[in-house]
Amino acid sequence: MENSISDLPQPTDPATDNAAAQVIEQTLLKVSGTPSKAEQNALLNRVVDAWRRRHGKGSPKPILTLVGGYAGSGKTEFSRFLSDITGWAFLDKDSLTRPMVERLLISLDGDPHDRHTELYLREVRPLEYRCLMETAFDNLKVGTSAILTAPFIAELNDPDWVSRLTNRCAARGIDVAVVWVRCDAASMREYIEFRGAPRDAWKIQNWQAYISTLNTETSPPTTHITVDNRLGAAISLADQTRETLKRILT
Repeated sequence: MENSISDLPQPTDPATDNAAAQVIEQTLLKVSGTPSKAEQNALLNRVVDAWRRRHGKGSPKPILTLVGGYAGSGKTEFSRFLSDITGWAFLDKDSLTRPMVERLLISLDGDPHDRHTELYLREVRPLEYRCLMETAFDNLKVGTSAILTAPFIAELNDPDWVSRLTNRCAARGIDVAVVWVRCDAASMREYIEFRGAPRDAWKIQNWQAYISTLNTETSPPTTHITVDNRLGAAISLADQTRETLKRILT
């Protein structure tokens, strides 16, 4: 009888691992034809490795890591470092939702680059975060840890929000880590000006009014780990990423 993916044995020993690999290889050949040997081996190895990490005996629980911080704080750079080290899914709110946000704001007769008015905060922002969180859970449900990058300012200052998220994750066997990337105002402005994103125009034009709303001296009360990305920080962001991972995994 021909095997299918649903017939995969659980990987409890090398013999069943090899049997599973054969089933995966047969299935991949059916759907992909006959790629070159190098391409075939690379794809097969990645698929088998992903399957073993998900189903392997004693495999770790998936981890949801929230990386928050003000605009220009370095949270995206930190998250990329963390994703490079771990292979976890990297989900950036702006990359994931920007086209939708801009089109929605236009449809509401707003500025597509608005990120501060009541219109954006009331009608659009909740949808952004909902898309981000649901995409994360799509990954977590299949055993893939996820790193979410967004300001998370309101969320991480709301212990009830974090508690609800933690409880939702605990019920599904998912661990949660909250990271805040701290940065000084001058460095944030330098980075914001460097990236030149249209969504930052209001911040630059109204810099003093904008930074007066920020608390750059402390982290939100729900933060588990604070990363210091201020000018002159004693430890590089890359090294802090490695240390953060150790703390997340212990």
